[in-house]
Amino acid sequence: MRHIFIINPLAGQKGRQRKTEDAIRNAGRKLRLEPEIYRTTHAGDGERFARQVCEESEGKEALRFYACGGDGLLNEVINGVYGFSNAEVGCVPLGTGNDYVRNYGLPEDFLDIEAQLSASAAESDVICYTVQTKGKKEAPRCCINMFNIGFDCNVVDQTARAKNWPLIKGSAAYLLSVAIILIKKKGANLKVCYEDGSVFDGKLLLIAVANGCFCGGGVKGVPLAKTDDGKMDVSLVRNVSRRTFIRMFPKYAKGIHLSEPSLSHVIDYRKCDRLEIFANGSPMRLCTDGEITDARQVSFEIAPKAIRFLVPKGAGSRQNGRAKGE
Repeated sequence: MRHIFIINPLAGQKGRQRKTEDAIRNAGRKLRLEPEIYRTTHAGDGERFARQVCEESEGKEALRFYACGGDGLLNEVINGVYGFSNAEVGCVPLGTGNDYVRNYGLPEDFLDIEAQLSASAAESDVICYTVQTKGKKEAPRCCINMFNIGFDCNVVDQTARAKNWPLIKGSAAYLLSVAIILIKKKGANLKVCYEDGSVFDGKLLLIAVANGCFCGGGVKGVPLAKTDDGKMDVSLVRNVSRRTFIRMFPKYAKGIHLSEPSLSHVIDYRKCDRLEIFANGSPMRLCTDGEITDARQVSFEIAPKAIRFLVPKGAGSRQNGRAKGE
């Protein structure tokens, strides 16, 4: 089995790449393994490299890829290995949000390289999607954690800019961005077509289409999502007032908002296999595992147990943010 660490040199704090590479080599020597290191050079390079290795190794050897970066790099590697039965994927979370790994434990549970090299593989669904923009359909892709449109997407977009401001880092950048977007109260105008034939058509605050629970660095906005249940969770929040949102946000962030009776008329939460969303008017801003693009139309479909994800020993006891058995 080959162990291949794909590192985004731009992820995390300065000097983090060198420390990660040293830890990889030290763990390899201790476990008598020879892990490989590949440094990405541009956006999309992780996907290209992973696919190339899978194609060259198909039917010959087993592969374990470890995405060392944020959710964006993990998304690249997932798209690179999707469809190859000889590949498994892990994540060493060096980014800002690190949201997919939170479905299995805390991000720090995934920083132990020795534990990563001896991790167990868990089956995970992915959401396959096709985007149409300017009358042209793009090639199908997949998402392992979450899509956000409306408020959440706008916050991610604002956070990316806020992180470049002096003294604004990490969670502070996210919370400041929430406040800025709340003042603007910018949501989305969409037509949402569910598989049962029902339709939502109009303005909304946000919609999340999810395989995992978390976005925005630990906001548990889709609390019933499970990474291996063969369903995607769709959470639509209607166009509420600022006062209602301020009252709702602390519970939304903790993932306890669905049990609040006063919010039952605000949130439409479902599990489904397929979904279509159309932009009314200008293109929608679509956030896919933290990366933002524009789209006129998006079609989603669940692909059950399509990826084998590496979970270090001990981290699995916190699957989906809950202790096993809850």
